[in-house]
Amino acid sequence: MTETRIGRRAALWGAAGLTTFAIGGKAFGQGAPVVFGALPPLTGAGGPYGPAMLRAIQQVVEEANAAGGIRGRQIRVVAEDDQTNPDAGVRGARKLIDVDRVSALMGTWASSVTTAVAPLCWENRIPLFTVSGADSITLLPHQGFIFRTQPNSRLQIATGADFLIRQGARRIFHLAAQSPFAQSSQDTLVEKMRGVQGGAVTGYIVYERDKTAFRSEVDQIMRSRSDTVFLNGYLPDVTILLRELFRAGFDGRRFTPAYAVNQSTFQTLPNDVTNGVITWQPSPDVDSGAFRRLQTRFGNVEVDPYSAQTNDHATLAILAAAAAGDAGGVAIRDNVRRISAGDGERVDNVTDGLRALAAGRAINFEGASGPVDFDERGDIRGTKFRYERANNGRFELMELR
Repeated sequence: MTETRIGRRAALWGAAGLTTFAIGGKAFGQGAPVVFGALPPLTGAGGPYGPAMLRAIQQVVEEANAAGGIRGRQIRVVAEDDQTNPDAGVRGARKLIDVDRVSALMGTWASSVTTAVAPLCWENRIPLFTVSGADSITLLPHQGFIFRTQPNSRLQIATGADFLIRQGARRIFHLAAQSPFAQSSQDTLVEKMRGVQGGAVTGYIVYERDKTAFRSEVDQIMRSRSDTVFLNGYLPDVTILLRELFRAGFDGRRFTPAYAVNQSTFQTLPNDVTNGVITWQPSPDVDSGAFRRLQTRFGNVEVDPYSAQTNDHATLAILAAAAAGDAGGVAIRDNVRRISAGDGERVDNVTDGLRALAAGRAINFEGASGPVDFDERGDIRGTKFRYERANNGRFELMELR
């Protein structure tokens, strides 16, 4: 059975019982549940993505519990809403670590939240799996307790800049929300444009995310004679910016992360305002068995890159604990690379991974977000990126590479 409590704090249980489970012919006795913590943004700027991220985690746990759990121990997930806010994230993380005694924490979205929560994790020897992109996160002294499935901001911005250059962009105005990745984004963008004949970053403004008007910023963009504006913000503020740029008559490229313009934007703004907006994002491995499996579980709900990544967070934590024979935070940390890199049997789901490990076979897990191969800092080594253009209330694929 699954128990769910409605509210900001939800304790989500997998099936429990006193039975001894068998995987691959090897039996493991039932012990106390293994507890994992989820800290997605169920509200705030990340609110459009957090519920699906949590759902992906829950479904992996349910699948693992149905297969016997971690060496016979069922898995319990406790979720807190980080509200896309560092203070709320810290409160949630403290509760998960101090009260619920989680063995791993997963699903942080905003870089500011991850930056605030990370010290609690390494101080308590708890692995943190995150989709946050700021370069600074894995430069923290985290002692190997951070695993990032999202490409870091340098890789994201460099890849996005290369795309814009291929599209003919030469004069780019950078308008960024205040965040840990604003300056690193600017540094990378400047570096890229310096290498292009006639290339320049024509302006750089960092704004507070709770602004409700951007008249002065838009005036500066219009005066800069830029051919492209990079809207490096979040859904609420980019929605306002698109409206104001349209009213001002800006006719250049508008380029923004896919989390800042999505289907809900089309319900808020007329097509005349959104037509031509280009988004980019790390792409899940849409041809993989892991992604297709997640699509089937989600039904009519779109699988976005973040839910694909949290699917992999839960799978990595479970398989690492199973490989170690120990669900402690240090054991999980030390076995993540063991089950996600190397020459082991390739698996794309938690059930097959548990079965192979129980039979004594080495595994190499490749997830819905792609190969989860981490470097020494805990950064994902690479992924594909997807570029789309808004056209009459829908997105059209421009490039996937």
